[in-house]
Amino acid sequence: MKKLLLTTLIAAGSLGMMAQKVDKAKDLLGKNKIAEAKTEIDAVLADAKNQKTPDAWYWKGKVYAAISADNALSSQTPDAAAQAFEAFKKYVELDDKHIALTLENYKPIADMYQAWFKKGAAQYQENKFADAFGSFKNTLEISDYMSSKGWANVKLDTTVVLYTGISAEKANKRDDAAIYYARLADAKVNGENMSEIYKWLADYYAKKEDRTSSVKYLNLGKELYPKDSFWEEYEMQMIRDSGDKKALFDKYESMIAKDPSDYMTLYNYSVELYQTAYDTAISKRPANSEELINKVEANMKKVVELKPDYQNAYLVLGQIAFNKGVDLTAESKKIRPQGNIKLKPEELKKKDDLRNLANKRFDEAVPYFEKIDELLGSKGKLKMDEKKALKDAYDLLITIYDNRGNKDKVKVWEDKFNNVEKVH
Repeated sequence: MKKLLLTTLIAAGSLGMMAQKVDKAKDLLGKNKIAEAKTEIDAVLADAKNQKTPDAWYWKGKVYAAISADNALSSQTPDAAAQAFEAFKKYVELDDKHIALTLENYKPIADMYQAWFKKGAAQYQENKFADAFGSFKNTLEISDYMSSKGWANVKLDTTVVLYTGISAEKANKRDDAAIYYARLADAKVNGENMSEIYKWLADYYAKKEDRTSSVKYLNLGKELYPKDSFWEEYEMQMIRDSGDKKALFDKYESMIAKDPSDYMTLYNYSVELYQTAYDTAISKRPANSEELINKVEANMKKVVELKPDYQNAYLVLGQIAFNKGVDLTAESKKIRPQGNIKLKPEELKKKDDLRNLANKRFDEAVPYFEKIDELLGSKGKLKMDEKKALKDAYDLLITIYDNRGNKDKVKVWEDKFNNVEKVH
């Protein structure tokens, strides 16, 4: 019993000494003698026996937080803020009631949050994005900790998460940026300009060849911002890049079914169909080429019904007719004498019929090209796509009339072609 009592007395004495040292550190901190306070609290925690004492960790947190806020001292202990935060966490771990922290309404930790955020904001303004990323990351760590303990009234610190991600992106840390943007997107955060987060993630994962994640963020973006055309267009590009023509055309069909008045989607669909159906080499065309080209022609006529002044649709309609004429001309040229044997009457007739049919197709093309001249020829300054359509129309009209030997018409359209850059 005497031995036990003696041990108890020794322990009590040690606790009293430790308490005195903590009180001394506390007193020195109160007098703003921060360096001396650090020496005292470091001495306390250097003793392994004191490392399970909550009060020691609490005051280490207070002292090191003061160091991090002092320009001179923080340069000597660059990780002071991180050490302060770890000390406060250790205090909470050892004392689940954490009365000292509660009495201060968690101000010591909240102050650290504010200090890191201000530092990050200043670094961001100075374009020190890598440094800002580190500061915002620390801010977020504190925010997440406070939320996990129920000390904050928000589950997700949206602003800090956003700026952590933006700073990472600007510092060329795209993989890190994706982590923070994904936190926002997974929480379905929305608001002005936040749609860009979902677009960024869809593109990021597409480039990583992670189609599942890319589609996930496309769908989330579409759910939150249904009026934004980006989602459909980007999904369309993903399908196009995959090379699956059937999936691409099915997607176009579903989009047109949703909005039959969307002339631009109908136009784009028709152009892609035509690119699939037509090749200058007949042998390279698909078996259903004629069927597809007829569909393109019907679609383009629908486009000009919806948008009567859309020059590009007239250009495609003209090109379809013109190319049919070219095909027929090529077919007629294949009928030619073999050696010294003249063409038979039926061969001559077929050749003549093909030429006449080719001229008929060229005649069908002319009004479409002339319509482009009507729409754009009398305008002043033209956009690039308008100027290109006009020059293409003139060029094809020149070709048609040159083949006919109509020099007067060739002269008219050549003059217009040559003046496009001057006039428009």
